[in-house]
Amino acid sequence: MVRQMSLTPAHVARVHRTVADAGAAAGPMHDDAGYAEWVRKILSSHPAPDQPVRLFAYGSLIWKPEIPHVAEAEAMARGWHRSFCLRQVRFRGSPEFPGLMMALDRGGSCRGMLYTLHEQDLPGQLNRLFRREFTVKPITNMPRWITVEAGGVQLPALAFVMNRASTNYAGRLAPEAVADVLARACGHVGSGAEYLFNTVSHLEAKGIHDSGLWQLQRLVAERIDAL
Repeated sequence: MVRQMSLTPAHVARVHRTVADAGAAAGPMHDDAGYAEWVRKILSSHPAPDQPVRLFAYGSLIWKPEIPHVAEAEAMARGWHRSFCLRQVRFRGSPEFPGLMMALDRGGSCRGMLYTLHEQDLPGQLNRLFRREFTVKPITNMPRWITVEAGGVQLPALAFVMNRASTNYAGRLAPEAVADVLARACGHVGSGAEYLFNTVSHLEAKGIHDSGLWQLQRLVAERIDAL
């Protein structure tokens, strides 16, 4: 079934604006040694070391993968759900108009893509991936192993999940409140509306329909139309 999104490229273009990068927030940052230690911890704690490393993608890693993969499959993560619960004043938000990014939060379930990573230079691949996913301490988007189901089989997968202890954790917000933010927030890499459009459209292309995100894209389109 082909669904017509309410949120369109025209909506995205309407809210796009050039925003200067405000830079990283004051505080401790991860350095080379810190990233290397996280890579070591993740690889050494692989629940099934005889299996390849698999990555569970639920958002931007589906439409903008950081590292290559050799195979992919649809997968279900139970006990986790997509949520716009990560506050940001950089990237797709600004100090004037803080944004919201999607994270994997506890509860519910989430359909996404399971990527099997190349075995060659896994430490280097993960190092690059981690540098994309987190920069400051404490980490808001925590790397950890979760269990997913793909093809009727339970498999361990690396995922990035929300650190609820972070001061950037927004909690569970009503869809209308999230839409209010995404319709206006924009940072130096783009807008919240663009992020939502890319995520929903690529999920649909993979045959994954997220009813919550589908409602949200409609709400964001309505708010942009009313600007």
